[in-house]
Amino acid sequence: MNLTDKQILHIAVPSIVSNITVPLLGLVDVSIVGHLGSASYIGAIAVGGMLFNMIYWIFGFLRMGTGGLTAQAYGQRNEAEMTRILLRSLSVSLLLAAALLVLQYPIRLLAFLMIDASREVQEMASLYFHICIWGAPATLGLYSFIGWFIGMQNSRFPMYIAITQNVVNIGASLFFVFALNMEVAGVALGTLIAQYAGLTMACLLCLRKYRSLRPYAKRHRLFERQAMARFFSVNRDIFFRTLCIVAVTVFFTSTGAAYGDVVLAVNTLLMQLFTLFSYVMDGFAYAGEALSGKHIGAGNRTEFRRTVRHLFGWGTALAAAFTLLYGIGGKNFLGLLTDDTEVIRASGDYFLWVLAIPAAGFSAFLLDGICIGATATRIMLHAIFIASTGFFLIYYGMCSTWGNHALWTAFIIYLALRGIAQALLSGKLLKGRNFPTFADKH
Repeated sequence: MNLTDKQILHIAVPSIVSNITVPLLGLVDVSIVGHLGSASYIGAIAVGGMLFNMIYWIFGFLRMGTGGLTAQAYGQRNEAEMTRILLRSLSVSLLLAAALLVLQYPIRLLAFLMIDASREVQEMASLYFHICIWGAPATLGLYSFIGWFIGMQNSRFPMYIAITQNVVNIGASLFFVFALNMEVAGVALGTLIAQYAGLTMACLLCLRKYRSLRPYAKRHRLFERQAMARFFSVNRDIFFRTLCIVAVTVFFTSTGAAYGDVVLAVNTLLMQLFTLFSYVMDGFAYAGEALSGKHIGAGNRTEFRRTVRHLFGWGTALAAAFTLLYGIGGKNFLGLLTDDTEVIRASGDYFLWVLAIPAAGFSAFLLDGICIGATATRIMLHAIFIASTGFFLIYYGMCSTWGNHALWTAFIIYLALRGIAQALLSGKLLKGRNFPTFADKH
């Protein structure tokens, strides 16, 4: 294995582990309340968890924008700018968290206007929400830290943080629920403590590993106009890109529900296979983000092009492997998720769409990472606009005759369009001909 592949795997593998542990936080909460004797507890945690997933997903630009900018500063060996990027990102994350805390009641009221839940579920979900919302500073701060660590070519620290959060969440939630009988409030408090445990771990790891950067942690040039303009420009594009992705995802779920409970269940189960694939591909996207940003910052076109080629080599191999894996064992995997024979039987009508996901989607993930590393976020925004527009046009053009198949057709083409549009729009960048320019290194 050559050096480029080793560098890719050095970042990708810990990132994949981190990605897989993330849903465990929600799974732990659901499994604990699932033993309290009422379906309302599960419903409350599910609704509360969904609210936070939607809120925090929108602020994912803090991680991505910070990662790309940091990777370029790392490639420049600009230690002062590396430090300033982290401090800028943390400052913005704390301001956004403060806004969420101030607006928590309007946010909850608006959310429940869109969610049809029983009064009991709403009351418990509200309790869960108003406890967990105080974890916003920790969660958004961790977005900044994790993006920064990846930009610093360090994906092990995010893995350590994710593992710490899960261990603390399990221990604290079990104690509060079963020792103190706090029920939903106990689960929420356990989650809250786990979030701050993760932030504490991030701070300690940062202070220990990057102590040489402490002299640069000064206010001088921290909020200079040009740097802040670039920071907000990058994050603005990612923010609007995320809104497009959220629109497609929410529409896919809500439209599937309109076709009945069985189709909704089938779509939900099949999307778990897409999620599993995305966890793996996101790890390689993070590698693309870190390495492409580093090579661009260093002005090393040769290494950048080599990294792009090797990333697509890995992506092609993984797409083929997942297609084969799903073709052989995908239906058996669905059997592990449900024992409802009607749902499993109905899933056979749509399973071919799952086999198309890896080939259609792998390039979109990789190009997302490369564009983030290059801070070519406007390309990402244009590409997702093209892809999401195509998604809605295709669905509405076919839904009257194809039904749920039209939804899956639109989704697969949407994935493919993301990759195709980004490849076309970033042609010069991928060839190393259109690198960003930087200010001085001091």
